[in-house]
Amino acid sequence: GMSKAAAKRGADLILFPEMALTGYGLFADENISQEEKAQYAETREGNSVKTLEQVAVEEGIYIVYGFPYKEKETDTVIYNSAAVLGPEGFVGIYKKIHLYAVDNLWSAKGDEPFIFDTKWGPISLGICYDNYQFPELVRYYVWKGSRLHLNPSFAAEEVPNEGSRHAWKRCYAPHLEYLVLTSSIYIASSNITGWDGSLYGGGGSFVIGPKTNAFEEVEVTTYIGDVDDYQNKVHIGTIDLTLANRHQCIDNPWGGGPDYRPDIYKKLFDEIG
Repeated sequence: GMSKAAAKRGADLILFPEMALTGYGLFADENISQEEKAQYAETREGNSVKTLEQVAVEEGIYIVYGFPYKEKETDTVIYNSAAVLGPEGFVGIYKKIHLYAVDNLWSAKGDEPFIFDTKWGPISLGICYDNYQFPELVRYYVWKGSRLHLNPSFAAEEVPNEGSRHAWKRCYAPHLEYLVLTSSIYIASSNITGWDGSLYGGGGSFVIGPKTNAFEEVEVTTYIGDVDDYQNKVHIGTIDLTLANRHQCIDNPWGGGPDYRPDIYKKLFDEIG
């Protein structure tokens, strides 16, 4: 319903949170068996994938949503994943690479970055912890040409019974702002809001991106949504991707090439890898 409503309001892409299909609480519960959790996971041919694929084709939009994924119907191996569906149908499934704490209770680790082509250029995808603690992934995407990075997330409140917004506003959101500052790209973040078992989602969904000041320095601004808004709603707006100039990955006229130097970083990672 939200996808169709967003399409009618002119949206080209709609992003849902991490584990939006089932919620996260059940999977974080140590008292529930892996076999039972696997019953709630879906394959590529699952009902949600096929249903939303049809909506994406009918409405001519992209739909990205988080869900528990399994390769085969009989599998008990589950991945914290996101499905990407587009105007031409099924695009692909991203498996979360960096598992946060209780993710490890139930989810296997993904090992493949995910970037998909659109008429606006490549769009990249990570899930929650992927983006809050591992800038290497986003920088890889930026080097590959991404100007818009998607962050389906479950960032919980720190003290939900006191209405605190510490965990999201003071911790997670600044990490995304850092990605904008260092890479000059847009970050679209869709976060769970409300109770999910014993967890309370922090909301604050937004699209942030680069803004150039008078000194041609990159600043961060919010183009869509509100970090302080914890209501369950759809935020819609338009962004200008030409502002995402990926400044460290383009030629520096003073330096004779890009400032970003992956050849050097490869040597460093080879040493520690």
